Amino acid sequence: MSAPPTPPQQGNPLLGREKIDSERCQECHGIDGQGAGHANGPEGKFAKLAGQDAAYLVKQMQDFRSGARKHDQMAIMARSVSDEDVRDISAYFASLPVMKGEPDPKAAAASAIGQRLYEQGDATRGVPACASCHSHQAKGAALAPRIAGQEWRYLDKQLRDWRSGDRKNSPDGVMNKALAPLTDAEIEALATHLASQ
Repeated sequence: MSAPPTPPQQGNPLLGREKIDSERCQECHGIDGQGAGHANGPEGKFAKLAGQDAAYLVKQMQDFRSGARKHDQMAIMARSVSDEDVRDISAYFASLPVMKGEPDPKAAAASAIGQRLYEQGDATRGVPACASCHSHQAKGAALAPRIAGQEWRYLDKQLRDWRSGDRKNSPDGVMNKALAPLTDAEIEALATHLASQ
């Protein structure tokens, strides 16, 4: 008879608040988890983390460590932080008010295309509705991250990386398969829609 699996340890958000400074997380992700300084620059390098599920954040750090997710700077950061610190930092970011988007009235047409793809997908091309994993309002579910309100450039880059195969750390490659048929314009529309939520 085998022992039941040990539940994952929960982090301490109060300790995590102190550790984001000592581990330099706030330099890119912001003390409020909304991105800081060059985080919102044209390269869209850094994710907003406010209100993201702690288990998702822990998994991403593990993926950066193992090489399952590629990003030179984050790989270095992930290897320099203990498991306990990762749990505490993740708990801190998860405890913050959720990331908020900013609607762009000039991009309403693109956002409408993105909303349709998000909610309905495109069965003729085998594109599932994003909502089937990320929830109707893009708030995330299980290890599918919250993507409502994420920074536009970051979303656009991640979606393109999934499509090209530069990023491939989703279960069974589901993200790579889902995004493979999409055009650049459709990816931009999805990013526009999600960033405005």
